[in-house]
Amino acid sequence: MTENRSERVAIVAGVGPGLGAALVRKLAQENCRVGMFARSPDFIGKLASELGSSALAVPTDISGSKQVAAGFRKVRERLGAVEILIAHASDSLGEGLVKTTPDEFERSWRVAAFGAFLCAREAVTDMLKRRAGAIIFTGATSSVRGRAGAVAFSSAKFAVRGLSQSLAAELWPKGIHVAHVVIDGVIDTRRVRKTYKPSVKDPMLQPDAIADAYWHLIQQDRSAWSLEIDLRPNKEAFFE
Repeated sequence: MTENRSERVAIVAGVGPGLGAALVRKLAQENCRVGMFARSPDFIGKLASELGSSALAVPTDISGSKQVAAGFRKVRERLGAVEILIAHASDSLGEGLVKTTPDEFERSWRVAAFGAFLCAREAVTDMLKRRAGAIIFTGATSSVRGRAGAVAFSSAKFAVRGLSQSLAAELWPKGIHVAHVVIDGVIDTRRVRKTYKPSVKDPMLQPDAIADAYWHLIQQDRSAWSLEIDLRPNKEAFFE
């Protein structure tokens, strides 16, 4: 293929109609070509049609090493070497200790932590050749303090944060920016509004604004990289 060097190639692992889609759209707006990983082909297929040549839908279950390897091969063949990875996927919240099944617990870990590991392992092979690149992990409030009734999700997000910090120590000296984003609040999506019916006064994070923060991380000069940022909406209870 003939690669346009003004375009950077990115992969977003875990693309749904909320923040995942906002991240893809932001990257496309910033002249990136984006490979989209998700288990269901329906949504990412529609998003690829909307964005045209800027986006490539790659149905992928990132908890499987063979599927991840195949997904990266397809992105490289169609778009080029990967310079940006956003590991965004997560799975079941689980419930309390007794009600969470072993399968639910393992599935949450395999998608969020093991899947992030597999994607980072694939992406870094391209980045090391250039001694440049960015790997951004999506975290949550549960990354820093466990949430009652979400034992699977909290455990998996703790693991993602540890993975991020370990990879930062390993890869920063090699020119690869690794960072972790704590999403410390409720994201304003259609599903959230339908399920929880928040009032107009409830503080919520806007997906497009979060995506802007990710892009700022990706663009940071290596003399002043962030290891972790914590995003919260204005007027959250934190300030009372």
